[in-house]
Amino acid sequence: MEKLRIGIIGLGMAVTPHAKGLLDLADEVEVVHAFSPSERRRADFGRRFPFPLCGRLETLLDDPSVQAVLVLTPANTHLDIVRRCAAAGKHVLLEKPVEITTDRAVELVETCRRAGVTLGIVLQHRFRPAAEALSGLLASGELGPVVGCSTQIRLWRPQAYYDEPGRGTFARDGGGVLISQGIHTLDLMLSLAGPVVEVTGYATTSPVHRMETEDMVCAAARFANGALGTIDATTAAFPGFPERIEMICRNGTAVLAGTSLEVFHQDGRRTSHAPDASAGGTGADPMAFPHDYHRSVMADFVRAVRTARTPRVSGEEALKVHRLIDALIAAGRSPGVVALPGA
Repeated sequence: MEKLRIGIIGLGMAVTPHAKGLLDLADEVEVVHAFSPSERRRADFGRRFPFPLCGRLETLLDDPSVQAVLVLTPANTHLDIVRRCAAAGKHVLLEKPVEITTDRAVELVETCRRAGVTLGIVLQHRFRPAAEALSGLLASGELGPVVGCSTQIRLWRPQAYYDEPGRGTFARDGGGVLISQGIHTLDLMLSLAGPVVEVTGYATTSPVHRMETEDMVCAAARFANGALGTIDATTAAFPGFPERIEMICRNGTAVLAGTSLEVFHQDGRRTSHAPDASAGGTGADPMAFPHDYHRSVMADFVRAVRTARTPRVSGEEALKVHRLIDALIAAGRSPGVVALPGA
């Protein structure tokens, strides 16, 4: 089978785990171009990875041999870049979030649909082995229906992180802790517990940070199946702790903490999944985690393109977490209950 020929767009902070994953998948993919308009970033990337470099996006878009692109640029550039990629007939694997507003995210998803190109979103927490094990347990019915779900995202980012121009702003990032960090765990929560129909709560910028957007959110949620839950997200919790999802089910309770899983069955059994080595990214270094989960996202995307199926985290699937984030922010701005679209 011929390799899928891929171009990388954006060589900033997010590129390293993706590039490592692409090296691991060298039997299935070939990186044809790695693009950045910054000569410094191209030089730094070129010292670390053996991929061909280019300084013009047109070089990549005009190359008919490039079948797919990996877009790793800031969120506020996604729609314009994906429009150009889709028009050139390139399949798109896009780093989260989809865009800085849900309206722009919807337009991006529709752009790919109309162009007939595959769109996958990098929300890699679903691909952690412990999360997949819990997903399988829930799907089998062994734990029974979910009746409660508590999600804690207690991370740490120092002020220096937010001092980078544009970081933690609505204009570049689209928001704070929810869309930039919590989106991964919230997406995983939705994939396990099902859709949320109502939320109420608070969102604020704590005294810990000087930033435009929220760094602390506390909310209560009602799920479509009637389950109740809480959502607690912050980047002000020094030194940073593993994300935690506790699921109360009719036949037991499951605790997903970072990359580990413990399940307490009512019949007395206790099953567990040990944490992955070197898992991290919850503290001052946001990139301190293994690239295994990114590799799994890319492998799924490559197979989706080859077999003309939908990736596990499609554009439509990612819109669900965007709409939840919108509701959480709306609930934080005004008292009362916020219903999600379709509720």
